[in-house]
Amino acid sequence: MTAHPIAFAARVLRVARAEIGLVAPLLLGAVGLAVFAGIADGVASGDKQSFDWSVLMWLHPYADEPARMRGPWWLHEAAIDITALGGISVLIVFAMIFGFFLLVHGKKLSALLLAVGLAGGVVLSEGLKAVFDRPRPPVEYQAVETLNASFPSGHALLATVFYLTIGVMLTRAFPRARMKAYAVAWAVVVVFLIGITRVYLAAHWATDVLAGWGIGAFWAVLLWMFAYAVERRQRVHMSRLQDEP
Repeated sequence: MTAHPIAFAARVLRVARAEIGLVAPLLLGAVGLAVFAGIADGVASGDKQSFDWSVLMWLHPYADEPARMRGPWWLHEAAIDITALGGISVLIVFAMIFGFFLLVHGKKLSALLLAVGLAGGVVLSEGLKAVFDRPRPPVEYQAVETLNASFPSGHALLATVFYLTIGVMLTRAFPRARMKAYAVAWAVVVVFLIGITRVYLAAHWATDVLAGWGIGAFWAVLLWMFAYAVERRQRVHMSRLQDEP
């Protein structure tokens, strides 16, 4: 009687190992959606943001200078430079450069995926901001100018979609597992730094960034799953949208 569950578990493990490229993104998307939903529920119910205020006060401990942050002056300058990497203007420029590169190399599906991902991320970000309409941290703490509502962080959302998608695309160019891991790792680091700087500069509450990462990961995974399905179908029909090898 015990052989059947063991055999079933072994079969599941074999399938998971064979389809790790599919299972891992699904888990990432599920976790991202759960994180966003949990935070969004608290925002909608009007929580007191004790965690957000604790983070803000720790980063800005000087009562007489609210905008002054922990760390040396160069860290402030570096944070401003890094946070710009998640701005829509910078991302559009990068998308145009990388998208043209993909088209030149016959990667039509990947170029379309990148464009739809960024455009959809902007719509998603602005739509959620309009729905929740959460105020930003107090202006006296902000080290950069901000627009519209606070939740979720548009920089965190768009950076997650854009840089993780590029990282995943780059994994296809490297046969070795170490290089694939490096391609994804640098993308994760960039996304993390952009999100952290949004909190450090008091442009967003900490939960805004966590929610942005979460919903951004979910949207990116939806795009990856769509591309995965299209590629498998088009290999049979040899559609022109398929990426050329």
